[in-house]
Amino acid sequence: MRNSKLARKREFGSVNQILLLLLVLTVCAILYNKVHQVPSALKNETVDLESPEETEEEIPVVICAAAGRMGAAVAAISSIYSNTEANVLFYIVGLKTTIPHIRRWIENSKLKEIRFKIVEFNPMVLKGKIRQDASRPELLQPLNFVRFYLPLLIQKHEKVIYLDDDIIVQGDIQELYDTKLAPGHAAAFSDDCDLPSTHEMVRSVGMQNTYMGFLDYRKQAIRDLGISPSTCSFNPGVIVANMTEWKHQRITKQLEKWMQRNVEENLYSSTLGGGVATSPMLIVFHGKYSAINPMWHIRHLGWSPDAHYSEHFLQEAKLLHWNGRYKPWDYPSVHTDLWENWFIPDPSGKFKLIRPDS
Repeated sequence: MRNSKLARKREFGSVNQILLLLLVLTVCAILYNKVHQVPSALKNETVDLESPEETEEEIPVVICAAAGRMGAAVAAISSIYSNTEANVLFYIVGLKTTIPHIRRWIENSKLKEIRFKIVEFNPMVLKGKIRQDASRPELLQPLNFVRFYLPLLIQKHEKVIYLDDDIIVQGDIQELYDTKLAPGHAAAFSDDCDLPSTHEMVRSVGMQNTYMGFLDYRKQAIRDLGISPSTCSFNPGVIVANMTEWKHQRITKQLEKWMQRNVEENLYSSTLGGGVATSPMLIVFHGKYSAINPMWHIRHLGWSPDAHYSEHFLQEAKLLHWNGRYKPWDYPSVHTDLWENWFIPDPSGKFKLIRPDS
């Protein structure tokens, strides 16, 4: 009997020793993990630090690549990419026939490092909405109306920059993207009266900078808008757009309505100051847009081959726009050196600069 009890005590003691050993091993394992492993939250921070692209805000920039002037889009993209550290995603919009050319140009030049998406624009959306006008047929090209359809082409972004192709950017595009839009505003533009330094240029070449220069006030439909003809106009060649507001206010539908009315009533034409794309935007956005810093849209460089800005003023500008007939890839034109700094020759040789000695 006594021997049986001793045996049970030894057995119980062995079990206790085993449990104690397991407990010690568990504590050691926990201590080891705490000393040698990185907490999961810190692991995530490390990943973020090593891959800032995953969290860095994306800046979508929309530029059209049109046949016959594709070098313009290339120079614009080159200037933007070279002057920023921001995470820019270029949306390059073209027609089906021009897309292969611009893709090859980018992929076979130093622009191959940019982040870009090619977007095909279907000109059939414009059927019945454009009044044929022979005075300036280049203004009737389908890609001139891409800016009307931004939410249909660019769907995943809240804020978008649209730029005409005849521009170069000398500042950091992040600054333009940071433009504040007031509540309820779907877009920001640059007023044609906003920069006194440009007023002399406007007067010297006889340009219009009011609604009178874009809309036909002899038409009742225009007078019924109640907009004073002396109201300062704006230029839609540079746009910072809020896609949520654009869709909420049905901006595209409003623009299409005025395009159709122009087909029926000839309310504006390309013989007036800004052609057929500016006028409906002036109507739809009247009194409902925010302002872009004037230095982010120095324009009229293509209005006259005889009108020049001072070199100092142009060096201070953040964005230059050759709106008008006289383009910097053509001849005659002005301040072409500033544009040509960013031009990248066409690897295929199809696009060539027109110069006096060419």
